[in-house]
Amino acid sequence: MGGGSSSEKFDPDELRRLEEKAREILRQSEASSTRNVFISFAAEDLALVNLLRGQIASPSTDLEANDWSVQSPYDSKEADYIRRRIRERLRHASVVLCVVSEHTADSRWVNWEISEAVALNKRVACIYAGTKQPSRLPNAAASAKVPVLPWNHETIMSWMTSG
Repeated sequence: MGGGSSSEKFDPDELRRLEEKAREILRQSEASSTRNVFISFAAEDLALVNLLRGQIASPSTDLEANDWSVQSPYDSKEADYIRRRIRERLRHASVVLCVVSEHTADSRWVNWEISEAVALNKRVACIYAGTKQPSRLPNAAASAKVPVLPWNHETIMSWMTSG
């Protein structure tokens, strides 16, 4: 018959190894809840983006997130260089949040970032502050049917942790 007898016991060293292995598996599952967030935005919305960064970094959130967005403009006038650097950050991102306002639809960089994120199979959502979404969204967001969410901490965190 299969199986071991109930009289079999683990020696203390083997038990410690199994406990350590279980702890490592738990640490890995906790680490997998971390989201690397790329924030796409028009330059005119930097104040809103800094508010979002603060909310994401807040110790009161139940989600650990790393901001992989560009913190300051790259010191280059070469579009290819800028695209390469942003693409690197997008590759490291788990999700992409696009802060949308009345300025966003006209930003060529936001459109490119959303298109690139979609091409890299990243989850993308647009978020807006206030009571109604902007009248125009970036073309890339509209064509990819990117969800548009109100700027609500619970809604954003729920979207980030789903899927």
